Amino acid sequence: MTADAQRRTPAPPAGTYLGMPKFQKNAKPALANEQLRKNLRHATGTIRAKRVARVSEVPEWEELRRAGEAIKNRTLRHLDTYLVQLEESLVRAGATVHWARDAAEANRIVVGLVQAKGVDEVVKVKSMATQEIELNEALEEAGIAAWETDLAELIVQLGHDRPSHILVPAIHRNRSEVREIFLREMKRYGTAAPEDITDDPAELAGAARRHLREKFLRARVAVSGANFAIAETGTLVVVESEGNGRMCLTLPETLISVVGIEKVLPTTADLEVYLRLLPRSSTGERMNPYTSMWTGVTPGDGPQEVHVVLVDNGRTNALADPLGRPALRCIRCSACLNICPVYERVGGHAYGSVYPGPIGAVLNPQLRGISHEIDQSLPYASTLCGACFDVCPVRIPIPDMLVHLRKEVADHKKGTPRVEPTAMALAGWVLSDRRHFELAQRAAGLAARVLPHTTHLGPMPWPASPWTRARDLPMPPPESFRSWWRKNREEGR
Repeated sequence: MTADAQRRTPAPPAGTYLGMPKFQKNAKPALANEQLRKNLRHATGTIRAKRVARVSEVPEWEELRRAGEAIKNRTLRHLDTYLVQLEESLVRAGATVHWARDAAEANRIVVGLVQAKGVDEVVKVKSMATQEIELNEALEEAGIAAWETDLAELIVQLGHDRPSHILVPAIHRNRSEVREIFLREMKRYGTAAPEDITDDPAELAGAARRHLREKFLRARVAVSGANFAIAETGTLVVVESEGNGRMCLTLPETLISVVGIEKVLPTTADLEVYLRLLPRSSTGERMNPYTSMWTGVTPGDGPQEVHVVLVDNGRTNALADPLGRPALRCIRCSACLNICPVYERVGGHAYGSVYPGPIGAVLNPQLRGISHEIDQSLPYASTLCGACFDVCPVRIPIPDMLVHLRKEVADHKKGTPRVEPTAMALAGWVLSDRRHFELAQRAAGLAARVLPHTTHLGPMPWPASPWTRARDLPMPPPESFRSWWRKNREEGR
């Protein structure tokens, strides 16, 4: 294999997230995929059980949640002040700060920085922000390979796939599928997996370690995100479980960190709260195996050129909405995904974003707006059961926000032809008068008598088709209670 072939990263599926259909259409094939549902059920159930065990060890857990909520609320109220302080602290520590209004500007900055170093590849720490702005695709278009070094992200990348979970991007894959991906793809992009490799997790992790080692050792530029950014000191924080982050943050000559502006915390003391909340909520651990903290440039130790790209990309829009602002408290723990009955059945790809699950259903419309059908459909991708709020470590009121966003979507669609207002008007007519109601009952009973052995009505023709395609409609009873009462009680008097 040529060196050039090994410098090209596996291409993800064609198109962007915003080119995908709306949630209801995406969810349908996922619901029919039994293997996917089995993988999701096993993985989310395991993580939920671990979280419950670790949280039960902390008697002051609710006080920690309230502290996490309060710190984030205070920071967001004064975000302009803390961002200026963060920039000053970063510059004082030797870092260069860049501001990006949107994804396109952030990508231009990063691509320009990498090209200025004269390299054609970078290694990456798992980063939601870089996935959000689709940085890998922008680097690839510029002829720069971006190697994902997190194990799950590596699986997704080698599988020409997209992440489907915030914490475990390859949660939709089982061990046998991972083995097949490694055998087929690793040899195309570097050190091959052993031909006799099994689906044992230790063997799979060993193959990934050998495959990535050469990339770590030769990379001159690394790209990271940050879980937190401390305004007081200019310190960036990454928590991870595999050590790949530590390799990316220490070996290369240049480090570029892409950070959403909502990741700011005022002081190092504030970080203590989140380092207790995040591991228990995400991986069900008391603490992360690797918590990396770096402050600018240290002569002779680690990267000697540090850039921090602070990204807005819709965050100030969310900040301006008092009812939508709590979404910016999110610390990307994924607890809401693991508890959500909808996510467990359809997985993350149905949400059309790198942020899936309940938090994605509120965060994506906030960041991207509601002009696209994907974002219009996401507030309805929920049962409103409230479990997401119960497990959220920073108490984001996701059910309330979903209701708020449903109103926003309805207001956005005013003036366009829709079936729902007609259906509501018809329901109002039926329920406004007893005689109308009884007439509707008799009509429904006629349908039941015509189809006596049918328990559910399948998909119905338009205009009922949008509602009945996604729901089981029970067959109405052949006789109403009022009719039965008249025959069996009034006649016996």
